[in-house]
Amino acid sequence: MEILVYINGIPIKRNFTEHLPYNPALKVHARELRKAGNLAEVLFWMQVHKREFHKIDFDRQRIIGNYIVDFYVKALGLLIEIDGSSHIGKEDYDEQRQNYLESLGLLIYRISDIDIKLNINKVLMDLEGFIIFHYGN
Repeated sequence: MEILVYINGIPIKRNFTEHLPYNPALKVHARELRKAGNLAEVLFWMQVHKREFHKIDFDRQRIIGNYIVDFYVKALGLLIEIDGSSHIGKEDYDEQRQNYLESLGLLIYRISDIDIKLNINKVLMDLEGFIIFHYGN
């Protein structure tokens, strides 16, 4: 397998998932979400866009199937979801959504919006650890 990047000296293997389903009817809504962005998403985006996080390319508000995910790392098949108060009472929907996305071979990493607002450095260190654990050699 091809090495994407090294994190703390550990090779991270590329895990690209091809031919993901895409619903073009969600394109306008995804664009609106990117423009609106909540605070936690914007703070996280500022740390990872333009390959600022270990030169890894992140997409924001990516359409996969009939869902729009917060962040997607295509080279890893990794979704990053930021969970805030909008998820309260939607646990069944979130579980169904997660099961579908995982059935496509994608991994999901969830981050609390409060954690991003209070300690973005710890969030990024924890994300490093997750990537090393799941994609490292």
